[in-house]
Amino acid sequence: MNKKIGLLLLALALTSLLIAACATAQPAAPAPAEQPAAEQPAEEATAAPEAEAPAAEDITLAIEHFSVIEGTTWSGAHDRAGKRLAEKYPNVNYIFREQVGPDLSVPYAEEMITGEGANIVVGNAEFMGLPLLDIADKYPDVNFISIIASDLTTRPNFLRVFPRQYQALYLEGLIAGALTQTGNIGIVSAFPNVQVIRRTAGFYQGVEDAAELLGKDINVYVKYAGDWYLPQEERDIAATLVDQYQVDVITQQTDSGSPLDVATEKGIWFVGKDMDIVGEYGWSNTDTVAVSFDTRWEVLYDKVIQAMMAGEAPTEVLYLGLESGMTLADGTEEATVDIMNDGKVGVEAISPKALPLIPQEIVDLVAQRREQMMKGEWDPFTEHEFVSNGTGLELEGLPIPAAGTVVKPAGEQPTDAFLLSQFNFDLQGMNILE
Repeated sequence: MNKKIGLLLLALALTSLLIAACATAQPAAPAPAEQPAAEQPAEEATAAPEAEAPAAEDITLAIEHFSVIEGTTWSGAHDRAGKRLAEKYPNVNYIFREQVGPDLSVPYAEEMITGEGANIVVGNAEFMGLPLLDIADKYPDVNFISIIASDLTTRPNFLRVFPRQYQALYLEGLIAGALTQTGNIGIVSAFPNVQVIRRTAGFYQGVEDAAELLGKDINVYVKYAGDWYLPQEERDIAATLVDQYQVDVITQQTDSGSPLDVATEKGIWFVGKDMDIVGEYGWSNTDTVAVSFDTRWEVLYDKVIQAMMAGEAPTEVLYLGLESGMTLADGTEEATVDIMNDGKVGVEAISPKALPLIPQEIVDLVAQRREQMMKGEWDPFTEHEFVSNGTGLELEGLPIPAAGTVVKPAGEQPTDAFLLSQFNFDLQGMNILE
């Protein structure tokens, strides 16, 4: 057989096989027509099985504390917030770094993101929180948070937060104004900035309202230490305020316990900040501490956590006060800020030793204003006019208003942007010491 005949026979054989296969193949049966839903017997209808709920996203909250935690009210309150949130949510973990300056905020953040799974990173002061903006685009799945001092820069994942502490400070001012017998109240403060000026204004308005109601003439003296945590300088200022200016009630806008130490030693009243210093730290007692205000940063951070759990974008600027709150793991209901003392809240927080010294009309006003603020019906910054003292902090493009200038009339609600970034003047009547 030659090569051509062999190839021809092979082709014929393959063709025969193909024809046989096609003849025996059966066509696929057509799908049965779908019965209309209305005609299906009820007993045959079965519910589709429910899909399992997705597991809650693991969240690691990383807080960068600008100072040490132990012995401070500011970082201490932030640390407590992280612990409370980890207690509330099984899927939330809290990690931290202490004494973080601007040069370390980014390296520490990246270390916690890549090494420990952080997906919320907080800079608990603006000067060391703002550098986190530099890596926001690099880590789009991480929510970065910076406390507001005066800058309001945001991104979808670079969030800004602050509590309306001035509301609780107003209540403290009412109490301090009622307690002073010398008519002199002192404030040991850090340095002029919008955050400090705004909080001091809330306290001062409370003092002024108490003075008007009681027919008192009260002087408020402020002296700056130069930074947030300078224990010796804070002590020296507190002693000067007592010895030279005869203050018998003292408070602070700094972070060490030195002003409280001086108040204890001198036998005068102290008004605390940021935490219930008696109940949380056991600092002094209610024979010296008339009242404190407590800041619950967890309420602000909880809003971010809740948004992440819901798969939603968190609010870029959160500025919450007595009207907002949360429930802790133990069932405690708490507002963002409030007055506290020795574990007690509200009017009950007023020191048992101080309470008999405070006229009932002031006690009643504290209770009334607190309740109104919790309902969102009243706010001291809306109620009162803002008149410039001519002192404060000149900002770029925003000079200090001349003394006597009415910056905001009574009854007009200031914008959040104004309060957070443009409140750069002391209120008329304050004594700013060199």
